[in-house]
Amino acid sequence: MGRQSYAHWKGQVLTAEELNELYEGIKLNKVNHYDYILTGYSRDTSFLEMVVDIIKELKEANPSLVYVCDPVMGDHGAMYVPEYLLPVYRDKVVPLADILTPNQFEAELLTGRKITTEEDAVEVMDLLHKMGPKTVVLTSSDLPSKRGDQFLVALGSQTIVKPDGTNTSQKICIDIPKVDAVFVGTGDLFAALLLAWTHHHPKDLKAACEKTVSVMHHVIKRTITYAHELAGPGKRPSPAQLELRMVQSKADIENPAIVVEAKVLQKSSH
Repeated sequence: MGRQSYAHWKGQVLTAEELNELYEGIKLNKVNHYDYILTGYSRDTSFLEMVVDIIKELKEANPSLVYVCDPVMGDHGAMYVPEYLLPVYRDKVVPLADILTPNQFEAELLTGRKITTEEDAVEVMDLLHKMGPKTVVLTSSDLPSKRGDQFLVALGSQTIVKPDGTNTSQKICIDIPKVDAVFVGTGDLFAALLLAWTHHHPKDLKAACEKTVSVMHHVIKRTITYAHELAGPGKRPSPAQLELRMVQSKADIENPAIVVEAKVLQKSSH
């Protein structure tokens, strides 16, 4: 699923200077203690570099801050941000991230490695760990699902330092049911949910991913059902009718029925 956006959009794009000014205001009021930071789409180098500076400062103020980075750059072999953003993400942003949520193409861009097999995916996730993030989730891939072509494969990897100083790592894969529709905002929702569920399950990526994907499933299913009711029989729903039914899904977001099971690929200690 590519990045979908609205046909029309209005308003201003926040500049690096404006972001810094807002941050200065936060500091002056001494409300600069954050537990989580989540970043997504950006198409400006100076803005990204400002984000890096701010996160460095916030991590100094609170060393246990968790930075979740969705390195939004492209999909299916095409970039939809300027190419000069790649080195900024690779060399400056990713090393600061604790949790990284690229799709397959973005993971390939960041590591310079192609993914054609599950082994490649595991290798790429390990390379991403070496760049900084302790948790990496490939939110979608082109790998074939063992459950058939109605599913797409997501993969995850988490390294945890045990009290005795050794590393343990968990790798998982999860089959996500495909949906025949295009939505705006599913990538943002995935990253936000993963942030929330890793907060509840900081050392259990399997549980966090199962809950994240299950919530996505419930929200999308509710949205599709509603859109088809509005569109009427035999008609394809419009983008406006496919607006994600977030508020109506509050109960599912808080306590989802688990509809997918992640498979543990490997657990290792070293």
